[in-house]
Amino acid sequence: MRPAPARAVARLALLPPLQYGYGNAPVLALVAQAVVERPGSGQGGRVPAPHLVEQRRGDQVQAFGEQATDAAEEVVREIEGFGVRAYAHEADVSQEDQVVDMVARMVQEFGTIDVMVANAGLQRDAPVTDMTVAQWDKVLSVNLTGQFLCAREAAKEFMRRGVVPEVSRSAGKIICMSSVHQIIPWSGHVNYASSKGGVQMLMATLAQELAPHRIRVNAVAPGAIRTPINRSA
Repeated sequence: MRPAPARAVARLALLPPLQYGYGNAPVLALVAQAVVERPGSGQGGRVPAPHLVEQRRGDQVQAFGEQATDAAEEVVREIEGFGVRAYAHEADVSQEDQVVDMVARMVQEFGTIDVMVANAGLQRDAPVTDMTVAQWDKVLSVNLTGQFLCAREAAKEFMRRGVVPEVSRSAGKIICMSSVHQIIPWSGHVNYASSKGGVQMLMATLAQELAPHRIRVNAVAPGAIRTPINRSA
């Protein structure tokens, strides 16, 4: 039995509306976003939390961020204003143990997960001749390895649980956040562009591999969005 629609979990920077499933069946979504920077430090952005619950208050959403406690609690309060209980979860998606624990907590709290939105990302810009290995590794570890870890742990739960017909015809959905720079080169951002090219192939390969398990995998590849990361532009 699916737990009664009782609460949502949210934090710092949330996505546009999420609505999946059929009828009144609750949907359990985990949004992994903006994981390694404090608000105001030039990374990430924030979409008002009500977008997550405006369609059906029964939807249950876990989102998380690292080092963003104040902003996380603000979003929690917004969601609670819709009559939905909420909590914030802190994690770094580049760290395997933290991703494993994050998904395990989601399953413990809600019984399962239906949608994984892997949306964490950052930049460490430099000309290629000046870029350090630390800058390269930091971007790849969050933007690409983080998405792999989130997708892997979600896929494990989708396969364990299988299809729940009253929720969806699929066993689960994985949404990878990419960028137009998965295709368009970006001088001075070789680490970022390479990570997003990797996300594109990660998504396509996962979609092929997981299709027999009725798991859907897609990616979103937007252009620039006005957030603190690019406000000066």
